[in-house]
Amino acid sequence: MARRKTITREMILDAAYGLVVEEGFTHFTARGIAKRMGCSTQPLYLEFQSMGDLKQAVMDEIKNALSVALSRRFTDDPIVDLGLAYIYFALEHRPLYRAVFIEDHFGVDEMREFAITAALKRIADYSPAVPLSDDQRRNTITGLWIVATGIANLMAPGFITVTRTQMIDILRAVIHDFIVNGRFSAAAKPVSFNLTTM
Repeated sequence: MARRKTITREMILDAAYGLVVEEGFTHFTARGIAKRMGCSTQPLYLEFQSMGDLKQAVMDEIKNALSVALSRRFTDDPIVDLGLAYIYFALEHRPLYRAVFIEDHFGVDEMREFAITAALKRIADYSPAVPLSDDQRRNTITGLWIVATGIANLMAPGFITVTRTQMIDILRAVIHDFIVNGRFSAAAKPVSFNLTTM
């Protein structure tokens, strides 16, 4: 008689994580996860009290993956590193990046606030941003996020090629502009070019 395969909590979580990354929570059902694993739904309810508990475990895994990815260091500038880490996360973990930041598989408010909160903690200790208001720190992070998203979304399909040095230059310019010129605030300095001296 063949021995029945043991289904562990980790196996269930891996299958659920993979399903959500590929399809979102739309098809997040006990039957869908069990089908993916080739088993009945019984092991799921032995390891998790409810589908809500399993969903929270998946969200915790995703947040952990994001925390690890966004904590990577590349330079001596922690805010530039945040932008670089976001870009590399998008390029190296495309299905998860799409699921979290593009296709809203996890609830855009929860994931956006998770990412923003992590970024605001980092900028709170960033010496050039110390004089800024909380709103202007958030504006700076938002500007950085917009530019990093643009770079990532254009690099992923090969529309542009940008070296790390070029990325660093762009991200530094954006951070500097938001901090010095108060972008997105009522007091933002207007952009003006003197074409005769360019």
